[in-house]
Amino acid sequence: MGDSHHDDPAGRRSLPLPTRPAFWRSPVRGVRFTAVLGVVLLAGLTLLFVTGLLSYAAYNPGLAAVNDKTPDKGWLGFYLFDWPTGPHWLYRLNQGVHVTLGIVLVPVLLAKLWSVVPRLFALPPARSLGHALERLSLLLLVGGALFEFLTGLLNIQLEYVFPGSFYPLHFYGAWVFFAAFTAHTVLKLPRALRVLRHGIPSGDTDELASPDPAEPTVSRRGALTVVGAGSLLLLLTSAGRSFDPLRRTALLAPHGGAEPGTGPNGFQINKTAAKAGIVPAETGEHWRLVLTGPAGELHLSRKELAAMRQHGAALPIACVEGWSTSDQWWSGIRLRDLAVLAGCSGDAPGVLVESLQRGGSFRMVALRENQVRDGRSLLALGVNGAELSPDHGYPARVIVPAAPGVMNTKWVSRLTFGELG
Repeated sequence: MGDSHHDDPAGRRSLPLPTRPAFWRSPVRGVRFTAVLGVVLLAGLTLLFVTGLLSYAAYNPGLAAVNDKTPDKGWLGFYLFDWPTGPHWLYRLNQGVHVTLGIVLVPVLLAKLWSVVPRLFALPPARSLGHALERLSLLLLVGGALFEFLTGLLNIQLEYVFPGSFYPLHFYGAWVFFAAFTAHTVLKLPRALRVLRHGIPSGDTDELASPDPAEPTVSRRGALTVVGAGSLLLLLTSAGRSFDPLRRTALLAPHGGAEPGTGPNGFQINKTAAKAGIVPAETGEHWRLVLTGPAGELHLSRKELAAMRQHGAALPIACVEGWSTSDQWWSGIRLRDLAVLAGCSGDAPGVLVESLQRGGSFRMVALRENQVRDGRSLLALGVNGAELSPDHGYPARVIVPAAPGVMNTKWVSRLTFGELG
């Protein structure tokens, strides 16, 4: 598939510049090869963009400043809506598809970029205004795609090492990329479909094919098979982190492999108590839940909370990184019952939840009224018939159906009903 040196008539070997067509000699390149990859990316990247927007909406960024990690989004937040609480696996499905699909598309994206790389070096840079716009859209498309895939992969693998916050960079980058992607699709899709249906019309040239191809080492069909096999391998080594029976197959995914420990609390976590800076003395017998609302401020011990009527709900934990647990059985006090105890009459208002954790994103989160009203939304004291472990949020944590994992606050210290910050 690679490009090679060119032999001149005198038998000397030379390497033309990348700006010359003779530099690119792979016989695999061609309009039809690129069109197949382009159609796959059209479907995959569109779904990736939509699930990304839905993931952002699940944080309820328009509800309160503590939820909004992109405060300057302006009109780009036009699509936001009240995130529902059902079905309870909604965020688990959405984010699992978003992250797994992004990983699976990496070989397709790289093959597509390889197939058109000669066009990036073509001279002159612009032959007309239309050609200049096409080249600009291609530059934004390639740069945006590489930026989005790179930042996304770093976020799920290395807890994000880029400067700045992942949320605004990935959010704004997605809009720049998708604008270029839309423009490129409008320009190129009609021809791609014609080529796939009818081939290259007689008299037309294949502008992506090498004018002096080297001897083939693999056919175009074989190259597509290699790309598909790479995507399948990434699927098999990534998707398992969302399914307990297959978790050991998630070799390339964080939170893949074996479950962290055994027993009722032996399921995946994202942040340990030690990493969050939780001091055991803060969660011991002197811990109190501060409950604030129209009735004033109440201080409730864990023993007092345990004496209240307990409810249960089977809910998963689903992380923005794409991993999730199976449904766990949580037990505790319904948030709507705590709203009544705080003096809220009628429909329960939203609630501001604060954690004992030291710093970091989502130390405080705001939950909507529909989330508080849902009978499955709990201040959980136990899971799977046992009390919470320190890493799962002891002495108390919030659990809400269909919410991102970071919205299910651990080590809760305060609940303020009606004031969302």
